[in-house]
Amino acid sequence: MPRSVDRGHRLVSELDQRAPPVRDDIDALDVDAFAAAIEDFNRVYIRIPVREKLPFTTLSVLDTLARSGPARLTDLTRTEQLTQPGITQLIARLERDGLALRRRDPGDGRAVIVHLTDAGRQVRRTRHDDRVRYLAPMISELGAGHLPPPCPPSPG
Repeated sequence: MPRSVDRGHRLVSELDQRAPPVRDDIDALDVDAFAAAIEDFNRVYIRIPVREKLPFTTLSVLDTLARSGPARLTDLTRTEQLTQPGITQLIARLERDGLALRRRDPGDGRAVIVHLTDAGRQVRRTRHDDRVRYLAPMISELGAGHLPPPCPPSPG
């Protein structure tokens, strides 16, 4: 099995483990249309103009560290779907740019734990603020029938 297919299967398996149980009323939801709407939104969302241009994988690692806290390199290879050499190079760049910091795992001196720096948090915050500024005018044009019920803010 090709490596990319194997990674895809692992990701689907991981997502299946996290997925909530299927509700009885799931048939009322057009899952295909819902998936298409998410795909359309993501296409627009990732192209919102931002002040700092960074590769998607860099942003994904920053987001993972911000949401989940410090992580071992081996855990990041799984969550980010990168090879060990790929994640090692990416973390080296993040560290060089002052966005992340590598430290030895106190419980296992052979392992490395990656921490997000204040500068890494600021990059994430800046991108969030850019997106809010871009989306706010569009959302203000929506009528009450188009707005979803309020939801709690995401952590991080």
